Amino acid sequence: MRDKQQYFDPDGIAEKLGISSALWPIFGVIWPSSLVMSNFLLDYNYQKKRILEVGCGIGLSSLLLNHLSADITATDFHPEVEGFLDKNVLLNDDKKIPFVLTDWQEINTELGLFDLIIGSDLLYEDEQVLLLAAFIKRHANKQCKVIIVDPGRGRQGKFCKQMTSAGFSHVKSKPKDPSSLEESFSGHIIEYNR
Repeated sequence: MRDKQQYFDPDGIAEKLGISSALWPIFGVIWPSSLVMSNFLLDYNYQKKRILEVGCGIGLSSLLLNHLSADITATDFHPEVEGFLDKNVLLNDDKKIPFVLTDWQEINTELGLFDLIIGSDLLYEDEQVLLLAAFIKRHANKQCKVIIVDPGRGRQGKFCKQMTSAGFSHVKSKPKDPSSLEESFSGHIIEYNR
């Protein structure tokens, strides 16, 4: 997106999903957390793993992993995400990324189970903590790694508690090279393991 003020929902599809005009353009921005995630994944062992990106937005991490020939599936709730993702895949001359339009409340058995689940800047509201944790539990293999990049919105403690109750241990770290970001980043990379 050109800026955070863009809005185009002539058929009211996003509005029917509960996406307001103020929230509409949020999916189309590259946020600092997604840059942190993408840089982190460059040195991560993602080979031979079935990977799910939750709340992919513009899909920077999915695009990177797809370009590196990883087995990536992207998900988001915004009805415009798939079109933007497809266009960016085409611009990068890569193969199509499997995409599923879903919200975290939906029971989607066709989505399946994953070895690695990633997501960045997802914990906006308290309600989302429970929904995201439940979504991850439904789609995590018995042995699974989860990587969440959180910019520090104050909900990671509640989320960690939910993940611990699902059998995940976790470690937090800071980005190795925050100088690559245009904005300062006070958040964490949280790696969960079960």
